[in-house]
Amino acid sequence: MFFSIKLKCQLRWMRLTIILSSLFLTACAMGPDYRRPSIETHKQFRMTQAEGASIANLPWWQFLQDETLHKLIIQALVDNRELKQAVASVEELQARLYTARMDFLPNIEGDANAPFLGTLGGFSRPGFPTSFNYFGQTTMNWEVDVWGRVRRANEAARADLLAREENRRAIILMLISAVAQSYFDLLQFDMQQKIALRALSSWQESVDISRAQLEHGLISRLDLDQFEAERANAAARVAEFERLIVQKENELNVLIGKNPAPILRHRSLDEQQMPLEIPAGLPSELLQRRPDILQAEQTLSAATARIGMTKAMRFPRFSITGFLGVASPALSNLLLSDTDFGAGGVGLAGPLFNAKSLGFEQRAAEAQARQALANYEQTILVAFREVEDALIAIRTSRDQREAKRAQVEALRSALHVADLRYMGGITSYVDVLLAKRNLFEAEFSLTETHRLHLVSIVQLYRALGGGWNPDDE
Repeated sequence: MFFSIKLKCQLRWMRLTIILSSLFLTACAMGPDYRRPSIETHKQFRMTQAEGASIANLPWWQFLQDETLHKLIIQALVDNRELKQAVASVEELQARLYTARMDFLPNIEGDANAPFLGTLGGFSRPGFPTSFNYFGQTTMNWEVDVWGRVRRANEAARADLLAREENRRAIILMLISAVAQSYFDLLQFDMQQKIALRALSSWQESVDISRAQLEHGLISRLDLDQFEAERANAAARVAEFERLIVQKENELNVLIGKNPAPILRHRSLDEQQMPLEIPAGLPSELLQRRPDILQAEQTLSAATARIGMTKAMRFPRFSITGFLGVASPALSNLLLSDTDFGAGGVGLAGPLFNAKSLGFEQRAAEAQARQALANYEQTILVAFREVEDALIAIRTSRDQREAKRAQVEALRSALHVADLRYMGGITSYVDVLLAKRNLFEAEFSLTETHRLHLVSIVQLYRALGGGWNPDDE
C-alpha cells in the first residue's frame, strides 16, 4: 500500500533524477587513464627454425593426437580442483563488479510502522503530521560522482575480473601442459621398465652361463661377480621404474581429479605423433595471446584506476538525499493526497583531519601501479625467454635423439660382433659384458631424449599461449 506510486511522488523523483543525471554527465574522472605500455619486441624469435603461422593457433586436440591423452585432458578440464577454484574466483569477481556498478544508482530504502502517536521526532515540523497511527517512508541517498570515484572503482573492478579470467586461462594452459608432460613421463617409464626387464633377463642368462663356466674352471670368480653385479643393477632398475610408474599415475590422477588408480595407455612413447614443422610465429603475438601477460596487464589497469579512486577521495563528496512518506490515523486514508509529506537536499562531505592520510593512500596506490608495471614488463621478458628456451630445446633434442639412435644401432652391432667373437673363442666374455652394458645405457638415454623432444614441443606450445581454450571445444 505504502509502495504504490502516486503521480506527485513520480514528479519529485523525476526532478531529482534529472538533476543527478546532469551533474553526472558534466563530471570528470580524477587520475590517469590507462594506456598499454610501449614494449619493444623483435621481428622474430632468435632460435626460430620454421616460418609460417604459429602452432599456437592449433587447438590442443589437433596438436596432441593420442586418444588416451585426449580423454585425460578432457577429464582434467572437468574435474581438476584447482581449475574449479579458479572458475569460482571468476564468479566471485563478477558479483563484485555488479556490486560496484550499483554505486551508480541511488540507494533507496523503505519502511513502514504502525501505530504511531505523538509528534514526529519529539517536536512539530511544518508540513509533517503530528499525530497518526500509520506511517510509511521511502529514503533515497545518491552520491553524485563528480570526481569519478565510482567510475574509477568500476574500472578497477572490471580489470580485476578480466585479470582473474586470464588467470583461469593460465591455469588451463598449465593444467593441460602438466597432463601431457606427465603422460609422456609415464610412457618413458614404461619403455625404460621394459628395457630394464630385458636387461635383467639378459644378465640372468649371463650369470647362469658364467656360473657353469666357473664350475668347469673356464673363468674366474671375478667374472661371475661382475655379471652378478650387473644383474643386481638391472633388478634395482626394474624396482625403480615400478615405483616411478605408480607415482606418476598418482600424479596424473590428482591432475584429472581422481583418487589413485592405474592409468590406461595404448600408444607407446615412440608412437606419439607431433607436427613436423614447429613455427613459433611473431614475438608481438605473445602480448595478445599469453594469459599471464594479459593478466599482468589487467592488474596494471586496475592499479591505474585505483590511483584515480584515491585521488577522488581527497575531494568533497556531493550527494542528494530525500525522503517521501505518507501518514494517516486511518489505514483506509493512507493513500489520499493530503496524507503525504517529503523533503530533500544536497549534501557535501569532505575530509578534514584525515586529509594527510588520504594523501598517503594516493602515494601507496601510485607505488602499487609502478609495481604492477614492473611485473607486466617482467612477465613479458619471462615469456620471451620460455619461448626461446623451448625452441632451442626442440632443435637440440631432435639432433640429440638422432645421434642417440645412431649410437644404439652401433652398440647393437658391437654386441652382435662381441657375441660372435666370444663364440669363436677369439675374445673373453668381458667384451660381451661391456657391449651389453653400453647398449642398455644407450637405450635408456635414447628414451629420455625422445621424451625430452616431445615435452619441449609441448612447452613451446604452452609458452606461445597455445589454443587450449575449452570454450573452443
